[in-house]
This record gives sequence, C-alpha cells and structure tokens, in this order.
Amino acid sequence: MSALTLAVALSLLSAVCYAAAAVAQQRIATREAHASWSLALALTCLGAGLHVVALPYGPLTLVQPLGALSLVLAVPMGAAAYARHVTPGEWRGAALTMLGLTGLVLTTSSTAHTLSLRSTLVLAVVTAAAIAILTAIPAGSRTTVTAGLRYGAASGIAFGVGSAMTQTALNRLTDTGMQGLLTADVLLPAVLVVPLSLGGVLLSQAAYRGGLGAPLATATLVNPATAAAIGLLLAGDQFRGGATGALIALAAAAVAARGVVLLVLPSEHVAAQPAPVPSPVPAPEDTDLHDRDVNALLDSLRVPAHAHS
Repeated sequence: MSALTLAVALSLLSAVCYAAAAVAQQRIATREAHASWSLALALTCLGAGLHVVALPYGPLTLVQPLGALSLVLAVPMGAAAYARHVTPGEWRGAALTMLGLTGLVLTTSSTAHTLSLRSTLVLAVVTAAAIAILTAIPAGSRTTVTAGLRYGAASGIAFGVGSAMTQTALNRLTDTGMQGLLTADVLLPAVLVVPLSLGGVLLSQAAYRGGLGAPLATATLVNPATAAAIGLLLAGDQFRGGATGALIALAAAAVAARGVVLLVLPSEHVAAQPAPVPSPVPAPEDTDLHDRDVNALLDSLRVPAHAHS
C-alpha cells in the first residue's frame, strides 16, 4: 500500500469516526441519552488519533480537506439513526463535496513535506497576527454582524496551522528518531500544537454564539484552505500535472466548498422558520423532530471539525 493510499484510508476512517461521534452526540442532545456520551467521546478521540496518524503519510493539501467527509457521512448515518429520509439538498451537498474531494485526491502529489524551523517561526507569528486581527472585536459585540464569521475563520486558521505543526513534528521525529525529540525542529512545532488546538476550540465556541450554520461552514472551509496554503507555499507540496493540475485542484476545491455550504447552511433556514400555528387536534410529540435533529447534528459536528489538528 502506497503512502498516499494509506493517508486516504486513514482520513476516511477518521471521518467515519467523527461522523459516528456526531450522531451519538445528536442522540444525547435530542433524546437526552446521556449514557452515550462515553461512546461519542471515544469516537471523537479515535477520529482525532487517526487524523494525526494520517498526516505523515500524505500532503496537507489532501489530508486536511478529507476531514470534510465527516459532514458527508453524518448525513446518511444520522438519517438511518432516526429513520428519516435524506433531503434533496443534503444529497446535492454530499455529491458536490464527494466530487470535489475526488478531484483533490486525483490531482494531489503523494509526498508529504515538512516545514523548516524558520518557516515554523514565521508561520507562528503570522498565525498569531491573523487571529488577533480577526478577533479584535469581541464575538458578542453588536458593532458587526460578521463576528461569528470572523471567529469561525480564526478557528479554522488555528486548526489548519495546528495540523501543519503536527505533521512537521511527526515527520521530523521520524527522520531523526528519539534522539531528535528535544531539538528545536521537533519541540517547537509540537509545543505550538497545544495552544493552537485549545485556541481553536475556544474560538469556535465564541463563533457559534450568534448561530451555527455560517460560522461552521466558515471554519470547515478555512481549516483545509489554511493547511493547503501552508503546504503549497511553505512546505513545498505540489499538484500533479503542473499548472493544469493546480487549476483542476482549485476547481475541485470550489466544488467541495459549495457542497459543504449546502450541507451546513440549511440549518440556518430551518431555524429561521416561524413556529407553526397550534392545531386544535393534538399533534404527535415529535412533529418537529427532524428540524431539531438537523440542528443538533450540525451542532455536534463542530467538535470533530475542531479536532482536525
């Protein structure tokens, strides 16, 4: 099995775990099945572990975008768990996301590269500055309606950079062995992973204060875009076919992004619908279960999205 195939397989397994964790968390949120929390936590940790293991085997331009598969897989898994039909919009979103990710797989080179120590330092400074600028206005401020989007973007940047740091630390450690564990090339990126991951979680929580759909879509898109930019500009990742391959990959990324938006943003429309007029005839207890299921599932997916680092 080639390194690229292994990276794709591990990323797919990671996405399956994240999606299953999201469904388990959804059941906790909608049915108060508190006994399932340990299963959701275990699946989330397993998904994060598989993602970390995949990073040394594939370039950031491939491994990080494949995290969006968790959104795709959660749709049919959630529908099966609640015996409901997948909506046409969800099918379109899933199809576009899969089509775009397939294009990225076919155009991505098979080699994972590593950041130099200087690139690591520069990236750390640029990341801190970017996050500081995006969060200059508090998430709860009424002076702007884009606070959730800015905090979502900051969260995506933190997790994308965190994945790059994780990949660099693991690759350096593989090259040098345990004797290189305390060298700056390994220690610096490894140490930076901690504040990036914790910061990403806190930023995402702040982003969702004003609503889930748009900030979640922003974080889901900015995360792989940041990692891909790092891979291309700093780590030396390349696409197959030169300029033509790069254009195809860009188009594929746009298609996948559109799919992610279709999968995530419908929750905003569902939430915005007015409450139905009460009927004289008693309605079944779970009449609005589908709408609550969709919102709860998207809310639970924010944890897997963060863990991609």
